[in-house]
Amino acid sequence: MDVAAQWAGGVLTINLGAIAANYRLLTQIVRQADGESHAAVCAAAIKADAYGLGASLVAPVLERAGCRDFFVAHLAEGLAIRPAIRDDASSVFVLHGPPPGTARDFHEAGLTPVLNSMEQIAEWRALAKALGHPLAAVLQVDSGMARFGMTAMEVEKLTADPSLLDGISTVLVMSHLACADTPEVASNHSQLAEFRRLSALLPAAKRSLAASSGIFLGPDWHFDLVRPGAALYGVNPTPGRPSPVRSVVRLQARVIQTRTVPKGQAVGYGGYFIAPRESRIALLGIGYGDGFLRSVSNRGTAILPRRSDRPLPVIGRVSMDSLAIDVTDLGDDTVSAGDLIDLIGPHNPLDEVASAAGTIGYELLTDLGGRYHRIYTSE
Repeated sequence: MDVAAQWAGGVLTINLGAIAANYRLLTQIVRQADGESHAAVCAAAIKADAYGLGASLVAPVLERAGCRDFFVAHLAEGLAIRPAIRDDASSVFVLHGPPPGTARDFHEAGLTPVLNSMEQIAEWRALAKALGHPLAAVLQVDSGMARFGMTAMEVEKLTADPSLLDGISTVLVMSHLACADTPEVASNHSQLAEFRRLSALLPAAKRSLAASSGIFLGPDWHFDLVRPGAALYGVNPTPGRPSPVRSVVRLQARVIQTRTVPKGQAVGYGGYFIAPRESRIALLGIGYGDGFLRSVSNRGTAILPRRSDRPLPVIGRVSMDSLAIDVTDLGDDTVSAGDLIDLIGPHNPLDEVASAAGTIGYELLTDLGGRYHRIYTSE
């Protein structure tokens, strides 16, 4: 390891083998629920640089695990990832569809747009007419989330005038669930019913409604294709229950220095923490500039790997490049400069850290920045 890597403020270890295992697990869950003969295909969302973990490295791992359908959010993401997906038969779907004037860029890059509006449909239809042959596309409908997709009125307009889809080969009709992570919410059933109604009005094609948490609602929500994202990367798709997926990331911060502060001493910006006793503190070399959220201030915990039985509280405000933890209970000589402390890891799971920060694993994961020394493993 070079000097810069050895003394980086933080180390982010990403287990590619766990991502592949999670993909295989989700595939198996769908097969068991649906039956082998008509099980939904398991795709993968690799948007936001595979949730911050490196799409160019993650996509080939998923492809080797059997994935052939990938979803990104933006055209730029699709252009960046297409060369990393080796099988020409694999598809890259772009959820936001073609921005105005970019339809030809999609076609030339071998990307399939998700068409969300009448304007996007018109632009894709015009390119198909200019090229003289049909072009594949996904049609997205809004089943009740009011985020992306065509409204019921727009779908009915397409039904009344099928020529609006001339030249468009519909390979998938999709929508997205608003509350899949809370199975008891009635909107899951109302969205299911509305998706069935709207998709029946469109050209016959495969259908997709469920992402990570939607998989666990059951086979009625699976249709022909499921699109897990966060669950692949270790975020619990079943909040409130034990996570069925493997942890993927481990975040360690390096100790920069330790010091003893007297009782009553303020620590960090704003005097947000006042030492209730003489305390031994360790200053770690990462902060919100590395995507470790400021909202963890005075709320999070850390773990010294060799003493995983004792959570160490984060004290004071998280700064841009550092944070402080209280190591008093470990004794004076237990923690030294250069030690690595777990902030996310086997004894400090991602979702628990996110909860302490008042957010969700999705946000914490995608916020992890570029200053860490990254280690990719297949263990």
